[in-house]
Amino acid sequence: MSTSAAPSVLFVCVHNAGRSQMGAAFLTHLAGDRVQVRSAGSAPADAVNAAVVEAMAEVGIDISAETPKVLTVEAVQSSDVVITMGCGDACPYFPGKRYLDWKLADPAGQGVAAVRPIRDEIEQRIRGLLTELGIETAA
Repeated sequence: MSTSAAPSVLFVCVHNAGRSQMGAAFLTHLAGDRVQVRSAGSAPADAVNAAVVEAMAEVGIDISAETPKVLTVEAVQSSDVVITMGCGDACPYFPGKRYLDWKLADPAGQGVAAVRPIRDEIEQRIRGLLTELGIETAA
């Protein structure tokens, strides 16, 4: 058993209202306390996308209480892995961090039917990330 602290993962998209919220929710759901999870946006929305909340509820994950958060330099500096989802040049870069840029459709303005495939792709990518990190899924 490793004595090192749990790895930390930061999910970043522009509004922190869709993709990054789903990524953080899936990672928390699947890894529990074995990973520190954060999400943020370069220009946070006022609320999480309602269709995203509904799509996640369909798979038993409640994100209705989540709120978009602003991306800070400190959040990036304190993360081992930074997963960007369409934030472009707004994401600060620090040497020594692992960056993954996940090209995913934007759920903004979409209904739940359009969000489902995005949700499912994010879940598969999260499962792959956990495998890479050597962390077994809790669910």
